[in-house]
Amino acid sequence: MSQEDERAGESPSIENQKKILEKYAHENGFEIVDEYIDDGWSGTNFNRPGVQRLLEDAKNGRINVIIVKDLSRFGRNYIEVGQYTDYLFPTYNIRFIAAGDNVDSATTENSGMDMTPIMNVFNEWHAANTSKKIKAVIEANAKEGIYRSSYAPYGYIKGDDEKRLPVIDSEAAANVRRIFEMRASGVSPNHIAQTFNDEGILPPGD
Repeated sequence: MSQEDERAGESPSIENQKKILEKYAHENGFEIVDEYIDDGWSGTNFNRPGVQRLLEDAKNGRINVIIVKDLSRFGRNYIEVGQYTDYLFPTYNIRFIAAGDNVDSATTENSGMDMTPIMNVFNEWHAANTSKKIKAVIEANAKEGIYRSSYAPYGYIKGDDEKRLPVIDSEAAANVRRIFEMRASGVSPNHIAQTFNDEGILPPGD
């Protein structure tokens, strides 16, 4: 479960995790009942829809083994991760496996299980530290006047200077001025959109 490498559809990180886990399941004789994916969600948030669906299926006896690539993929809040792995999952007789961390609740005598609390603490620290760094970069860019959005507003295009500041797109800007003039004269947004459609003027992004 990851929010990195955003793109249309699933991220490469998610695709890689699925391949690793499918290979692990097949090699160890596990039947894959379902996949629970939260692409684009932070691991610090346990209200992710995929996790909530997984927990509901666990409580209803639909699954008896949960396999994740590593503990950080399940969550980065060490207290909540511990509540699930140490209390909730055992209550429902669910085996929990973090393949990459050598954690398997069915085998308590291994180094992975001994290190689980420490790894959970580290994962939470790493998430908090990464968040601070990202915020610092955003703040620094803002102070420098660097444009960070992936797209410029309609009527502009991203500049190719070092600050990537938007510059006026002369063709689209004419449409923007016309939209403002029509709206100022009392034309409804729906009628404006219909007029542009009738004239074959493409909307932003097309």
